[in-house]
Amino acid sequence: MKTRVAAEQTVVTAAAAARTRRTLSDFDKLWAGQTASLFGSAFTMFALPTLAVLVLHATPLQIGLLSALQTLPFAALGMFAGVLADRASRRRIMIVADCVRCAAIVTVPVAAAFGVLGMPLLCGVALVTGTASVFFEIAYQSYLPAVVPADGLVDANVKLQFSNSGSGIAGVALAGAFVQRIGAAAALAVDAVSYLVSVASLALIRTPEPAHDGPALTVSQTFREIAEGVRVVFGSADLRWMLYATATANLGGSIVGTVALLYAYRVLHAEPGVLGVVNGLAQLGFAGAALSSRFQAWLGLRAALIATLAAGACATACMLFAQAGMPYIMLFVSAALSAFSLTCYNVLAVSYRQARVGVRLQGRMNATMRTFVWGTIPMGALAGGFLGTALGITGTIAVGAALTGVSALWLLPLRERAPLAQAE
Repeated sequence: MKTRVAAEQTVVTAAAAARTRRTLSDFDKLWAGQTASLFGSAFTMFALPTLAVLVLHATPLQIGLLSALQTLPFAALGMFAGVLADRASRRRIMIVADCVRCAAIVTVPVAAAFGVLGMPLLCGVALVTGTASVFFEIAYQSYLPAVVPADGLVDANVKLQFSNSGSGIAGVALAGAFVQRIGAAAALAVDAVSYLVSVASLALIRTPEPAHDGPALTVSQTFREIAEGVRVVFGSADLRWMLYATATANLGGSIVGTVALLYAYRVLHAEPGVLGVVNGLAQLGFAGAALSSRFQAWLGLRAALIATLAAGACATACMLFAQAGMPYIMLFVSAALSAFSLTCYNVLAVSYRQARVGVRLQGRMNATMRTFVWGTIPMGALAGGFLGTALGITGTIAVGAALTGVSALWLLPLRERAPLAQAE
């Protein structure tokens, strides 16, 4: 009898070990694909607005519109994407979204080669890639807890933020060099290739996703499920305060982001190649990711989140000192501090959200959060365009920095609590 029990225990242990190896292997595939995709996205992040400013001579309002179209779909489609992410295969949603983004990005270098590139096309590409990103991002944040156990989420998010920073360092720096050598439009082809790499890595993942056994997805059922996700977020005091703080910080950051390259090129007269290297080397998010757990252990969740938002406001204000001298150094300090603080904030906030809500509701919870916190980004982009025209570029940066600082006040009532599944 003892031999039989021991044998059964050995089989169970072996099966558990096999599941662990598969889980780790599948996370590595997801991690590798996202690293490649983030590297390509760093090219687009730098090359697309540079193309608009230096080649198409866009105005602040046009840059604001371009930025708004990239994130407007989150406000319009985020809730529906959350329902879909809790109903369909999240992995398949991500694969389709990557294919759409690849096809859209390819049109830019092709249009440039045929001499038909203009702001309407760039705006169309921004809208299409933004729409695909809604479905990808919500499915991705909801898929991670299916691949990684709850006690490994912080570590997984840290690794992904390391990739984000590393890809930013190499991607933005190389993007500047590519823009200088072959032009901004051609440089975007790197992002198109990176999406194909992401598709390949996702196709290799085999971890099963939890099945949804709810009623048929009618229009009324869709709205009921959307409402369920809204109740999860707004029914939790902590998630609610995080939403308000992140939405306000994103509003300020988006205002600044709209005029950031205009400030660098037209006020500081920066060169694209040098600016790319400066921005690339400043991607210190990996340090924020590495230290996020220590900050939380040292300060507690609330104080750590407040401190990172305050540091982000200071980072934005540093941009203004670049006019007094040593512009590249001050831009480096600003970008480095911003990357560090933003990454630390994201690791702590996202990991807490993922651990607090069950897998079944991950899609709708993330959709609700993204709809509201990203919904302020297009508002900020348009506001940045108008403010850039009315107040000037430097005045717009000051307004954005102030809003980022104010966002930390939302977190004063926050308390770290147990997961909702265990809460009373």
